[in-house]
Amino acid sequence: MKVSFDGIDSQVMTFHNSPAALAVPGDPVAMTAGGTVGLAAADAVFCGICVGGDENYSAVQVRGVITVPYTGTAPAVGYAKLASGGTGKVAAKTAGREYLVLVVDTTAKTVTFVL
Repeated sequence: MKVSFDGIDSQVMTFHNSPAALAVPGDPVAMTAGGTVGLAAADAVFCGICVGGDENYSAVQVRGVITVPYTGTAPAVGYAKLASGGTGKVAAKTAGREYLVLVVDTTAKTVTFVL
């Protein structure tokens, strides 16, 4: 049997996509104005992960299990603090928000966690 976390408790919301910090799928995003998100700056707490969109709108997963690339030191499995890596990736940070990390793939440099 294969372990799978795909689709568990996922919630996706649509926002305006900030022209000044355009988010693309996979990017951690932060609120930039009312109803608007953009690529989260380095070390910023993010509100979700962009899962689709274009230059006008961004579909953002704000809840559920997601797998994204990480930068820097691999996050620990269990409860770990994550913040934006500033390059469209997440990073293990002492000042980040705490998430339940389910899987860390150090070969692919991805982390699976619960938003």
